[in-house]
Amino acid sequence: MARIRTRVFQSWFRLSRPMTLGVRAVVENQDGKVFMIRHTYTPGWYLPGGGVEKAETSLESLERELLEEGGFQLTASPDLIGIYSNHFVFPNDHVVLYRACPGTWTQGEATSRGEIAEAVWADPLAPPEGTTPGTFSKLQEIYAGTPPSPYWAPGR
Repeated sequence: MARIRTRVFQSWFRLSRPMTLGVRAVVENQDGKVFMIRHTYTPGWYLPGGGVEKAETSLESLERELLEEGGFQLTASPDLIGIYSNHFVFPNDHVVLYRACPGTWTQGEATSRGEIAEAVWADPLAPPEGTTPGTFSKLQEIYAGTPPSPYWAPGR
């Protein structure tokens, strides 16, 4: 059922938006762990984030998604890590990746209801089993010094 719902959403986005743009954030705590989520509607562990809506900047989208998924409120601008092609997962899709270091956010209660199945603070070099390939590759680039790729998913 989740795959059918995902395909319906992707089809709707394709018809309503010829190009899609998403945001993700590496939210890091004082212990050097990163916040990761698992959705109710698709498998795998992800960095928090989502789609940029019409009339929304990528930063506005990030602020909205961080509040919804983790209860985070940015108190300073996050660092822009890069903009990546995600065409191999979804044609003409792009992901903007930010990094919110300790001291640039406060955490309250997540506002999303029913979207997040689980959330953890994880070691970025040993993320949870089932971490998506794109998420894993970006964590490796940031924390392990793997050469950067212009693609969200590895091997592209």
